[in-house]
Amino acid sequence: MFSLTGKVALVTGASSGIGRASALALAKQGAKIALAARRIEKLEALATEIKTLGGEAITIPTDVLKQEEVLQAIEKTVTAFGRLDILLNNAGVGSMGPTLEMTSDEWDKVINTNLKAYFFVAQTAAKEMLKNKWGRIINIASILSGGVGSGIAGAVNYCASKGGVVALTEGLADEFALQGITVNAIGPGFIETEMTEGVKAMPDMYNALIARIPMKRFGKAEEIAATVVYLASEEASYTTGATFYIDGGWTAS
Repeated sequence: MFSLTGKVALVTGASSGIGRASALALAKQGAKIALAARRIEKLEALATEIKTLGGEAITIPTDVLKQEEVLQAIEKTVTAFGRLDILLNNAGVGSMGPTLEMTSDEWDKVINTNLKAYFFVAQTAAKEMLKNKWGRIINIASILSGGVGSGIAGAVNYCASKGGVVALTEGLADEFALQGITVNAIGPGFIETEMTEGVKAMPDMYNALIARIPMKRFGKAEEIAATVVYLASEEASYTTGATFYIDGGWTAS
């Protein structure tokens, strides 16, 4: 089950965390991987690891805020592997600060990275997927995306961006439903990544979050990657427009 042999995946934000774990998981199922991020040294190390496992991978330095670099990433993927089947829209940023002190630049940086770039990458990838009438677009949202009782003070730009990702996912899923492309989102809870290292360094906040999570721990990036593999597979052919919250029970409590 979940074989991805012959499929080609582009992973944004592949240098660490969920992107890195997902790229490895997709490669282990047989997909050829295009690794896109800004930190080329980390991409090269990951590509070497994938090749050591017997997989195929290329690295593409990419800033998703620059549309010309996104276009080049798609073009290089297709040039290297002949097609594009799977997109993991994962590159993202977060910020914390009081709403009354948030600047326009701080708002724009998060919204543009987490939402605007997701749209443009998905739009560009879908044009290639349509050539084969088969595609999987997987967007990384968050439990802090609204609609599930989970907002957080001091991160309204992040919450708004991830709520937009859920809405974007549903709109794209509806539009591409008859064209062989499924579009789904994953809403991770608190996962052990570079983005949450700062939280773990603040005992009061960390302990408060652990108390709120029924499983009493942060998740692992590999636990998100497993759902990425499912959504990328043929077995998920009737799954579209959905958001999967993987959060240790947060949204259920």
